[in-house]
Amino acid sequence: TAAAAPLLDRTTMSSYAASAVAAPRTSARAPSSVRRGASHAAGVGAQRALLAPKRVVARSSRSPLAVSAKAGPSGEVKKVVLAYSGGLDTSIILKWLQDTYGCEVITFTADLGQGEELEPARAKAEQMGVKQIYIDDLREEFVRDYVFPMFRANAIYEGTYLLGTSIARPLIAKRQIEIAREVGADAVCHGATGKGNDQVRFELGYYGLKPDVKVIAPWREWDLNSRTKLIAYAEENGIPVAQSKKEEAPFSCDANLLHISYEGNSLEDPWTEYEEHMFTRSVSPEDAPDVATYIEIEFEAGDPVAINGEKMSPATMLAALNKYGGDNGIGRLDIVESRFVGMKSRGVYETPGGTILFQSRRAVESVCLDRGESHLKDELMPRYAELLYNGFWFSPEREMLQASIDLCSKNVNGTVRVKLYKGNVIVVGRKAEKSLYNASLSTFEDDEGAYDQKDAAGFIKLQALRLRTLGTQRGPPV
Repeated sequence: TAAAAPLLDRTTMSSYAASAVAAPRTSARAPSSVRRGASHAAGVGAQRALLAPKRVVARSSRSPLAVSAKAGPSGEVKKVVLAYSGGLDTSIILKWLQDTYGCEVITFTADLGQGEELEPARAKAEQMGVKQIYIDDLREEFVRDYVFPMFRANAIYEGTYLLGTSIARPLIAKRQIEIAREVGADAVCHGATGKGNDQVRFELGYYGLKPDVKVIAPWREWDLNSRTKLIAYAEENGIPVAQSKKEEAPFSCDANLLHISYEGNSLEDPWTEYEEHMFTRSVSPEDAPDVATYIEIEFEAGDPVAINGEKMSPATMLAALNKYGGDNGIGRLDIVESRFVGMKSRGVYETPGGTILFQSRRAVESVCLDRGESHLKDELMPRYAELLYNGFWFSPEREMLQASIDLCSKNVNGTVRVKLYKGNVIVVGRKAEKSLYNASLSTFEDDEGAYDQKDAAGFIKLQALRLRTLGTQRGPPV
């Protein structure tokens, strides 16, 4: 029976983590101008070496008086740093930048755990004449410095969305600005459309870190405003176009170690059910195992640090939770959300590990946080989530909220046991060394004098005082 399912042993746990985290990516040929981020080590000890804090690039020393309403300098662009995926759209943008601006393009590809092989992006950039190529493994930094702080806030947008796309944009923007400073670039460029939230998220990040930066947003400049025109431009300029791209428009997808999103195509009709073949990270709940999986997650200072007693680095932890969740049909979400730019959009998401983490954190907080702390966090959370969704990660108000949340999270130390079963995360146990749960106070049996129930009478009378006064003067409420 489900209740008899055992905890997975350490050997099984290790295989989960190993299969969930990709092996380090290497290149047989890397020009000196190509910079690689730190490779993701397989061993836990090596992974911990990646946890050293990284300084955010210094803010501009320009006087605030020099910042005008028209952001970004005018004039000639000689170098631009492009956020480059190697896909059709950003390859078209790369060529368009070369043709339109006549500038040198430096490509930057971030490995955030999207699960794609990134070396083809290098090869394609080289074929298009790019001399400086950055492919950075940012998985540990992404989870440690962005995902985990967000989860400490229990951030969730409009009651359902775990902000998987939103949280990735600040790190990409930060690294672009760092590269722009390193190479002396005049501008940065992203491939977000003029209809979505990502253009705002990228650019608020750019301007927050380098107020005088010039931003190039091709979708707001060019006349390639249809799929037919994009494909024609690609073919005219020798950019390979897969046959699938020439036919029905695919789903628009965004992936990282936290989630994968799907938009467009048939999903634009909010009444149409999503197609099962679309999903890549989870089995359907109907096809999930008939026997539940039990795991124990240990938390320190609000962050998960171990599964079933095995310590893990942040990225390895999230990857392992993804494997557990995906295998049990957990983390699928179909929503219509309110974009910052004013329209509504429908999105379907897979967030298996994040869903387990969210539920587990709330459970450990229930025994570690005082009522006042917990309720105040719940009041702050919608504001935090909205700031993140709208792109204000580098704003002072987000940093203020984070400082308060992190102070509170120092007391979130404990272990949660969850049962994973056919799309459900069911908390079945929680414990903490400094738990605020006192069974001798809340018991239905004899508490041996720990709590005098007669004291409740005075407490209730004082709480009712204003209501009794109102009732006397105004009568019963209508």
